[in-house]
Amino acid sequence: MEHTLFNYLRETLLPLEDVWPGTIGSAAHPQAGVLVGLTDEAEPRVVLGRRAAHLSLHPGEIAFPGGKRELEDASPWQTAAREAGEEVGLTPSISSALGRLEPLLTRTGFEVYPCVAVIPADPQLRVDPGEFDSVFLSRLDTFADKTLYRLEVMSDGARQRKVPHYQVGDDNIWGVTAAVLALLVNVAYDADLDLQRDWTQTP
Repeated sequence: MEHTLFNYLRETLLPLEDVWPGTIGSAAHPQAGVLVGLTDEAEPRVVLGRRAAHLSLHPGEIAFPGGKRELEDASPWQTAAREAGEEVGLTPSISSALGRLEPLLTRTGFEVYPCVAVIPADPQLRVDPGEFDSVFLSRLDTFADKTLYRLEVMSDGARQRKVPHYQVGDDNIWGVTAAVLALLVNVAYDADLDLQRDWTQTP
């Protein structure tokens, strides 16, 4: 794991906290952690999943493994690692934390903490069909390609927002997942992708 990129990310990303800020339920927004798992390769791939079609929220969309903070979770990293273990079989013992991005506030009201980690180059992924229909690996530098990235005006009926999207093959990756990818490649590759929004503020 001595790749230059990982060393740079370890120095540049925010450090992982030992504890969640505040007690559960006391924060202004419900809190969640997601694992941004990067394979231990010179050209790392990132773990993404296709959410199960039967889910009531965001069925079929591309997402990171992760979920809501639970009472037993001491920190964002523990939430992200626990959920990744449950959803795709990435246990904390095989993940080496690099740091995190600033928490992002979603349209649905969640404060999402993206925790970035190195995972084995050939991870043995196990999909929980209750959460994902499938899981796959995409090269991280793909998301630095400006020709695949766009901002699209979307409306929830009350207001319009510019929302990041990536078109990668047949997959349209958008919303908070696309925002995390864009923010990460801006750090990792100086991609200079414009999100035109401060994702740490309520949309």
